[in-house]
Amino acid sequence: MNYYVSPICTLTHSAIMTRRHPIHTGMQVDVIVGDTPYGLPLNETTIAQRLKPLGYQTHCIGKWHLGFFAKEYTPTERGFDTHFGYYMGKEDYFEHTTLEDIYWGFDFQKNGEIYKPVFGQYSTEIFTSEAQRILQQHDPSQPLFMYFAHQAVHSADPDQPLQAPAKYVQRFPTIENEDRRMFAAMVSAMDDSIGNLTQTLIDTGLYNNTVIFFSTDNGGPPASFDYNYANNWPLRGTKDTIWEGGVRGTGFVHSPLLEKPKRISEDMLHVCDWFPTMYRLAGGNVSELTNLDGYDVWDTLSKGVTSPRKEILHNIDPQRKFSALRRGDYKVVIGRDYNGKWDGWYNATHAVDDYNPPPLKPGRVSCPPRPANATTNCKPTEKPCLFNIRNDPCEFYNIAPWNQDMVKQLKARIEAWNATAVPPRNKPTDPKCDPKLHGGNWVPWVNLTTPQ
Repeated sequence: MNYYVSPICTLTHSAIMTRRHPIHTGMQVDVIVGDTPYGLPLNETTIAQRLKPLGYQTHCIGKWHLGFFAKEYTPTERGFDTHFGYYMGKEDYFEHTTLEDIYWGFDFQKNGEIYKPVFGQYSTEIFTSEAQRILQQHDPSQPLFMYFAHQAVHSADPDQPLQAPAKYVQRFPTIENEDRRMFAAMVSAMDDSIGNLTQTLIDTGLYNNTVIFFSTDNGGPPASFDYNYANNWPLRGTKDTIWEGGVRGTGFVHSPLLEKPKRISEDMLHVCDWFPTMYRLAGGNVSELTNLDGYDVWDTLSKGVTSPRKEILHNIDPQRKFSALRRGDYKVVIGRDYNGKWDGWYNATHAVDDYNPPPLKPGRVSCPPRPANATTNCKPTEKPCLFNIRNDPCEFYNIAPWNQDMVKQLKARIEAWNATAVPPRNKPTDPKCDPKLHGGNWVPWVNLTTPQ
């Protein structure tokens, strides 16, 4: 209920990989586009690199999105024994091609080499088959770490953004909206994937000593944002915004090792917490991790112990001039993205101007009645806005005017974080990336002589 990720995918992936907030790795501004020559800094140690000395086999399946302009930035150079998937943030689910700005090409890789046999096969299904193959062939005497980043349910290219096999679309004949029906089919395929993987863990005898962490990498893109039809209702905002709809994540942990399973946690958790938590479970000493922005929260997840986390920096974007931070129940929002275009409240297909609180039940977001001035009482480009997220998760009521002491405290916390930030690593487009120069494929195009 209080689990948070970053507003957009590259940022979240970098936090999982490094235990560090994106402001500390230069990944805090937008996503890595395929034609830009930068990536997750090479001086950052990934979770896979940390697990190798502990004896782990490490496998990366699916989306990478942490840079590939030089081979040193690709998964098998960052601690993974294998990689089966794609380097960029999106692509066609069947053809595995993608358009990045003006450049178009094929992007499917197997251990650092272009892999064409997957052409025409649905991403969700081929990723699942590869994961099952690895589990079935794995020596159970050796520990295993699998980073499985599904493409689903991200949009593909604009010409056909939502894609699923007909057998999944046919499961939802009662959904009238075609886009929403296709979105449901994509989710259903992913659900089958997770179920099939869980069954394979059971069949191979690996299940009883396995922990499954599931997480989104950003809030949903509803109402045709990014050509998609997710649903964050009744939360405010979308993917790539710092409203709750952009940063409050969907996630769960499943394992026979949980001491108190089958419950909903109200504890505050952040995506940076996965690295130290996994490292502890793998037998590592968390106290040895330096520059740590996350917490070991296994006792919170397994036993229900109160989370050690009291504060979450949602982001500080120095280029687009916005930031947000939650401390305890209070959240401050400064600035806005998209000039406020996506500051509203949306169901899957359109903006919604009213809200009737539903009956309370566990796991359901419930907000107070929406005031008439909900769309006008917060103007974060003029003055910081303040919300009590526990009482008002929908961010209806800007309470900054009569809580200026709290606003000052939270602004000071943002300033303290910002003092530790490194500059964004974003780079301009490099035309040498053009797949036409590389056999029609997206591949590394820079030979490094010094670390970038």
